[in-house]
Amino acid sequence: MFKVIAVAIAIAATTTVAGAQAPAASKAAVKTNTTASVTAKRHRRAVKKETQADLQKEAKVSEADARATALKEVPNGTVKSEELEREKGKLIYSYDITVPGKTGIEEVNVNAIDGSVVGKPHHETAKAEKAEAKKEAKEKKTTK
Repeated sequence: MFKVIAVAIAIAATTTVAGAQAPAASKAAVKTNTTASVTAKRHRRAVKKETQADLQKEAKVSEADARATALKEVPNGTVKSEELEREKGKLIYSYDITVPGKTGIEEVNVNAIDGSVVGKPHHETAKAEKAEAKKEAKEKKTTK
């Protein structure tokens, strides 16, 4: 019984010593693999998608107040679509507003924290709007 234990200890010691004396190249390969797996884990955490419920909990301005602010910026406009989103680190309500007699849309962004208009209203042509919708659909498809 003592011989078996002695042999097991000898094997463990030999393995530890051999690992300590391994060439630098194999040590670097082991370290690189470990670093890559840690980076991959960090990346998975960073990709976490915020849900609409998460964003709504964070918003301090109601959607109705933000809509009223956006419509003040575009007289005679009608809201075509709206979205609560995080853009460039800011939580915003984004409104696409159509105006009678004018092609395309006016995009108005309202800060969901303080209710201010973010930048000035931005006009998008029908072509640009279609391209943006296609890009957003593609992004949604890849995040699922």
